Amino acid sequence: MADRSTRQEDARAEGRTGIRTLPFPVGLSVLGVGMQVGPMESGGGWHLGEQAGRVHRIDYHLVLFLRGGRVRHMVDFDEHEAGDGEILWIRPGQVHRFSPTTDYRGTALVMQPGFLPRATVEATGLYRYDLPPLLRPDAAQRAALEHALAQLEREYVDTGTLPLSLHTAVLRHTLTAFLLRLAHLAAGAGAARPGTGGGPAEGEQGDGTFVRFREAVEKGFATNHSVSAYADALGYSRRTLVRAVRAATAETPKGFIDKRVVLEAKRLLAHTDLPIGRVGAAVGFPDAANFSKFFTQHTGVTPVAFRAELR
Repeated sequence: MADRSTRQEDARAEGRTGIRTLPFPVGLSVLGVGMQVGPMESGGGWHLGEQAGRVHRIDYHLVLFLRGGRVRHMVDFDEHEAGDGEILWIRPGQVHRFSPTTDYRGTALVMQPGFLPRATVEATGLYRYDLPPLLRPDAAQRAALEHALAQLEREYVDTGTLPLSLHTAVLRHTLTAFLLRLAHLAAGAGAARPGTGGGPAEGEQGDGTFVRFREAVEKGFATNHSVSAYADALGYSRRTLVRAVRAATAETPKGFIDKRVVLEAKRLLAHTDLPIGRVGAAVGFPDAANFSKFFTQHTGVTPVAFRAELR
């Protein structure tokens, strides 16, 4: 958990506008393709500049493969410290912040949503927000990941032997190979973590119904909390949606929606100075009293008390 002074600085920096979201830096990618991969060193904060030290979001995937030194990173209320051979995987929309550090190096990989086809997204569990960001491969896993990542780096910078369309296709295939290994490692880490319900369930990686539901919730949770509305919009029966969500998460669709709403509310309460009423409105509760009741039911504390505990 970040210390009090850092949290207050974050809140002052963002003012009353909420948490800043940084877009995928298209201008920094080779030939404008929807991914980047390259060396990462301390002092530069990768390419996020001064924003790296403040609470922010990104709208793309960020994978940091450490090869020396240590880096501390806050992701959704948890502090993680990664060192040589370890990996941090930050997913789109997660609130995070780099902590000051003096000595780390490795490789940074970023992927723009939409760069990979849906089948690959489902197979690799790209949006498994239930899985831990910090991954610790064993020696054999690390060697395989290093080899796959090195191949991806070679293909990324090789812009002269193929036309752009084929270059992009090769990158997608090579990236997929790396991500399948990374997803397998992440699933194993999730299975070992208490309360996660095990590794990737059949519904998570094999059932597109849940993937589409999750994407719809991510886009609409701020205004839509209705299971029936999501089912209708996606063209499923409520029963089909319940089965798919239970298979993937062991919870109901309503529980999944509420969990996402609570997480966003916590993010805004912790990392901005938005008034309680505006936090409620931002997650779909125009009435502040209804928001307070909802938040208290799901967390056991009022929004005011939750914010006070962090500050």
